[in-house]
This record gives sequence, C-alpha cells and structure tokens, in this order.
Amino acid sequence: MSAPTITDAAADRDRIDTHPLLEVDGLRVHLPTGDRSDVEAVSSASFTVGLGERVGIVGESGSGKSVTGRAIAGLLPTSPRVRVEGSIRFAGREMLTAPASAWNQIRSKRVGMIFQDPLTFLNPTMKVGAQVAESLGATSRRDRRAREAEVVRFLGLAGLDDPERVASQFPHELSGGMRQRVLIAVAIAKEPDLIIADEPTTALDATVQARVLRTLDETVSELGTSLILISHDLSVVAGMTDRIHVMYGGRIVESGPTAAVLADPRHDYTKALLRSVRSLTEPDVPLYSMPRSLRARLALERSEDA
Repeated sequence: MSAPTITDAAADRDRIDTHPLLEVDGLRVHLPTGDRSDVEAVSSASFTVGLGERVGIVGESGSGKSVTGRAIAGLLPTSPRVRVEGSIRFAGREMLTAPASAWNQIRSKRVGMIFQDPLTFLNPTMKVGAQVAESLGATSRRDRRAREAEVVRFLGLAGLDDPERVASQFPHELSGGMRQRVLIAVAIAKEPDLIIADEPTTALDATVQARVLRTLDETVSELGTSLILISHDLSVVAGMTDRIHVMYGGRIVESGPTAAVLADPRHDYTKALLRSVRSLTEPDVPLYSMPRSLRARLALERSEDA
C-alpha cells in the first residue's frame, strides 16, 4: 500500500471544524553539536493555532523559537542526528510520521514562510515576478496573462508601489524593506492557511519595520490567514497577535492572551523581557540586564523538566 499523501485540501478544511488548524504537542527537537553530542533546542513545547488566529512566539536568541517554527514547516535539516519527537498535527493530520511528499504538499499550498533575511531566500538570478509566480503553483490553470495579473495583485497586496515595475526587477535592485515585502508576496501568493513569519523585520530600521508589520497585519486580515509571528521583540507581537508564548532555553515558560500576559506577566523571565524594552519617554534610564540568579534558576527549572 502506498504511503498517504495530503491531496484533498477540502477534506483537511472540513477537519478544521473539529480540530485546530495546527496542534503542537510535546515537541522536542535535538540538534547536533560539533563534539558528537546533541542539544535539546526545543523541550516539550505544546500549543495550538486556530483558523484565522494570530499567535506570537517570543524569546531571546537561542530560546528555540525559530527552531520551533522550522520544525512546524518541516524545514529542519534531514540528518540522523536531528531528532524531532512529539506531535505536529496540521488540520488533524499527524505530520511527524508523514512522508516527504506530504510535507512538500503542505509547504507548497498550505503554509507560507517569511524569513528574516530576504537576500538569503530570494533567488538573485530570477526576477521578482517569476518568484512570486512560482508560489501560484505549477498546476494552476491560469494562462500567462492571468498569472501575471495575479503576481501584480499579490505584490500590491504586500504593500509595494508600482508592482508591475517591481515584478520586472531583480532582488538586488530593491531596498531591504521592498525585498521583505516581496517575501510577503511570495508567502501569500499560494493563499495559505498559515503563515509563519520568523523575525521578519529584524534587519530593518524602525520606520521600515513599522511599514512592513502594517503590511503583514493588513494582508493577514484581508486573507483571513492564521499567523505565527516569531520575534525577540515583545513590542512587535504586542499589537499583532491574539495569544503569546514566551520561550527560554527551549521551553515555553508562559502562555496566554497577548494583552493579559503583557499587562500582568506571571513568570519572572517574561517580566525581565518587558523590563528590557527601551523606554522612549525615559531615554536616560539604563538598559536592564537580566540577573545571573534568574538565569541560574531558569537553568535549574529546565534540568528538572528534562
């Protein structure tokens, strides 16, 4: 009997009536280190994402948030030393035991990714329009003119002025903010059920960052797409998400409605993250540094959970 593949999107959407769009349960990810050992980059992470829901995952560098996002999309390196355990269910279907063809089907049609560095993920030898067109799908029945019109439409949805001109340009001819919007267009062109945005504005200045986030916010709202927004910056997820998960050392240490967690954080690490946000009204206040005692306690908590 051949391995099952995900080909019936309508059936999957019917399952969403009884299941969340995404269910992550007890996710553990072990990555190799240089000394033949490994490190548990994600430890027992569990959360759900509903249809049309926006979920934020925040934490400092090395907290496991980006590894979590890549595990959900099936984008971790394929190596015997990379171990992913637990459960990832998309529209009720278990993905960790699914064949590569099922993952490819999910990524090509159901999940869009927006990465931190556009130049790394955009093909420098292809014009922007051709790269957006690839996301429309090779099986699309649109003729050439219809596909070109769709490309222009999605570039416009992504907040790019003069999308016809942008479609004819190469990535290196665009500014950083424009390239990031192109990544948004590539992600939304497949009209996915879920977008995973991994630090989408980290390399941009504050003004461009605000514009890109506004574009992402408006686009997700218009399409009704679910969103996982991954960031080290609490201020980025504050106005963009319904729920938030705070990660440290591969563990989710606090979860809840975004407004409630930010207004009344319960975990000391979340409180420390909030204190680390630079005040615009009190610029002379020294930057907060997390005390060693808190890091030591967090390390102890993780060892006890292992």
